[in-house]
Amino acid sequence: MENCNAALSPQDFRDRLRKHGMKVTPQRMAVHDAMLALRHASADMVCDFIASKDGTKVTVASVYNILSSLALHGIYNHRLSSNNKMYFDVVTADHIHLYDMVNHTFTDVSDDGACMEATKALLSKRFKGYKLDRIDIQILAHPRTRKRK
Repeated sequence: MENCNAALSPQDFRDRLRKHGMKVTPQRMAVHDAMLALRHASADMVCDFIASKDGTKVTVASVYNILSSLALHGIYNHRLSSNNKMYFDVVTADHIHLYDMVNHTFTDVSDDGACMEATKALLSKRFKGYKLDRIDIQILAHPRTRKRK
């Protein structure tokens, strides 16, 4: 199993773009830099990050198209939140997510052992009429409202 935190370095990202016949553009590199910092983000979040970093104006539509294309080619993953917003994930290795249902944020859970065991157990099961492609584990949670003593 790959390292849960393994995101593509800028050079590896360039290589993957070329492998898929995609040009290495300043816009794609800016999106990747933002995703390396944010890890899980919507197009809006990436636009805001790019604008705050160097003042560059990019449209949400352009960023969304770049992110969608990267997900289509398997360079990023994507997830739909419960508020129907698409979030993109810079890590494509199998890993567990903690999803905050109030703030609509995703956090990687660093427990490769748990992910491996759950995947192994579930892939050994038969689901009538279905062939499993992969296991995607998401833990649903919300912030605590009371402080622990």
